Amino acid sequence: MVRNVSSLSKAEFQAVSEEVATHSGLNQVLSWAASKPKDQVHPAIVAEVITQDEYTHDVVVPYRNIFLVYDTT
Repeated sequence: MVRNVSSLSKAEFQAVSEEVATHSGLNQVLSWAASKPKDQVHPAIVAEVITQDEYTHDVVVPYRNIFLVYDTT
């Protein structure tokens, strides 16, 4: 599920949603990010991993002018 918790317009959110629609695992996120031009995704790809508990982590990926946050288990 993709949620707009920022101030993206409907059109901007739709474009981002379509871009990340196939991401069902962290390996897909990393492959996708590595394939993007460096002006769209920071070369480090993952900006931060935030541990929520022993099983859940949030992975932060800078993309264009926003941050994508993936809730992973």
